[in-house]
Amino acid sequence: MTFNALRPVASKILEPMAVAIAKMGISPNTISMISLLFAALAGILYYRSAFDPLLVLVAGLLVALNSFLDAMDGLVARYMNASSARGDFLDHVIDRYSDVFIICGIFFGGYVEWQIGVITIVGVLLTSYLGTQAQALNLGRYYGGIIGRADRLVLIMLSSVIYYFYQAEVFGFSSLGWMILIIGVGSHITAFQRIAHVWKQLE
Repeated sequence: MTFNALRPVASKILEPMAVAIAKMGISPNTISMISLLFAALAGILYYRSAFDPLLVLVAGLLVALNSFLDAMDGLVARYMNASSARGDFLDHVIDRYSDVFIICGIFFGGYVEWQIGVITIVGVLLTSYLGTQAQALNLGRYYGGIIGRADRLVLIMLSSVIYYFYQAEVFGFSSLGWMILIIGVGSHITAFQRIAHVWKQLE
């Protein structure tokens, strides 16, 4: 979607920081593991927030740190000439666990019914699976569709900030609830878009 298209721009902005981190000798895999820690802490805070706006805001900040480090590990790997299949595999695994921690933390926290949460996390995981499945079929990593991981993270951060200032429900959902619903619907649409793309490429 929109935010994934900004990857080249973001990479140029983050490159000086990636160089500095690489010169400190911090490995890309270490950065990936730290990003997972931030995602896990965010999920715990969403779950434990009990509709506490401050904890939700802190959780949103941790999601931002997870997103920052997720972008940083690849840049550091390229600068250190340390890109590898093992590193790429680890990055994908950590991204999926991060998605689960964050999304499940929110719906386990009671911001939406668990049925909506399950439908959402299934859509998120299917979307990510189809992107890597295209790569496994030698079609290249595919990021297409209306909601990719970058979009999900931006929506989560934005809804957390909104919730801090405005906790009231609108048509039955708070900003966090609407965000989960939007991601759920958007992820399943994205999954079908990716299925159609891969199927067409295999002709």
